Amino acid sequence: MSSVKETSLQCYQVGGSVRDALLGVDSQDRDWVVVGETPETLIALGFKQVGADFPVFIHPISKEEYALARTEKKTGPGYHGFKVQFGREVSLEEDLIRRDLTINAMAIDSHGKIIDPFGGQKDLKQRILRHVSDAFAEDPLRVLRVARFLARFAHLGFTIAPQTLTLMQNITSSGGLKELTPERIWIETEKALTTPRPSIFFKTLKECGAIKELFFELETLAGQTQPQQYHPEGDAWIHTLLSVDAAAQLSPKTEVRFAALMHDIGKGLTPNSSLPHHYGHEETGAKQLEEFCLRIKAPKSFTKLAILTAKYHMHCHRIAQMRPKRIVKLLGQLDAFRNPKIVEDFILACTADKWGRGEDRMNKPYMPGEQLKDCLNSCIAIDNKAISNTGHTGKAFGDTLHKLRIKKVSDVMAQNDHEI
Repeated sequence: MSSVKETSLQCYQVGGSVRDALLGVDSQDRDWVVVGETPETLIALGFKQVGADFPVFIHPISKEEYALARTEKKTGPGYHGFKVQFGREVSLEEDLIRRDLTINAMAIDSHGKIIDPFGGQKDLKQRILRHVSDAFAEDPLRVLRVARFLARFAHLGFTIAPQTLTLMQNITSSGGLKELTPERIWIETEKALTTPRPSIFFKTLKECGAIKELFFELETLAGQTQPQQYHPEGDAWIHTLLSVDAAAQLSPKTEVRFAALMHDIGKGLTPNSSLPHHYGHEETGAKQLEEFCLRIKAPKSFTKLAILTAKYHMHCHRIAQMRPKRIVKLLGQLDAFRNPKIVEDFILACTADKWGRGEDRMNKPYMPGEQLKDCLNSCIAIDNKAISNTGHTGKAFGDTLHKLRIKKVSDVMAQNDHEI
């Protein structure tokens, strides 16, 4: 099999990898466009076609994606409501103009020359996210994509062009977001959670009106005041944004970041008459999260950690005031004895909650988390086999183990009190 370079194929590196190379940042994948060819040509060269709707192929050696140059025209609602045209006659420029942003609509040829018909290099230098054409509005998912790109590149000084933000607002106000499936929304949301500043994704969606359409549970946090002595940063919306960014500092795991984002979701249901207090927001938030995660089709690992964090984060904060028996119960409720690693993620999400209260709270040790971890480790260290060797089985075994756990936790907490 000849390499692509050794054939007569007219290939161009396109999209995000070109943008990232010019920015000097790492890019995980490279995408290619082939101009002037047909599917039969690529198949004959050993490429494997992916799906039947789009002319996308996998290189037999590099496994990178190669797509025939194509045009797209909106013909109906939804992701599949596009007429796709591809063939020898479609030019590179016609392929690039269907893309979302100018910085994503550049290509590099086999000689390293940059093809930039829409000013992507200029926008890169000026740090602007700008739509390529008015066709931007044909795919409402681009509202989320632009918000995600801003979250990824804001630390480099990027902003959204005013005309592009207006288009995003128009898409939202016209009901375009209703075309999006939960799967597409979740994919963009999870990608946004991997960025350095996930909060910017959600702030941008709020700015263009999309947060109310997509995540109304988050939108209701705005204006929900909190006790000043515990939350000097402001309302529950501001606290949530600070918490998810704190989680991004603490852990690369998107499950932890999602849990931090959703931990106070129940505060959106607090009646005005109770503000600034949010009594019982843990339970109401956990129930609301079950419905939320079902609606957006969040994976089970995200759902489980988020619900546990919403329901028990205040327990973790108050561990020093809890009796050993209650701490053992909390560990059981967290499923810690079967899955100790979930406690590590839970503690990180709780730490993000504590850090998300203004600059003076950031980067400080979270002692309740350390205490909970010590309690768990002491329980895990119990020799179950030694209990069995004493003849305890069934309920007697469980009762003995439970008592030993309480004793171990009591010793840990007493030691902590002594050290303090």
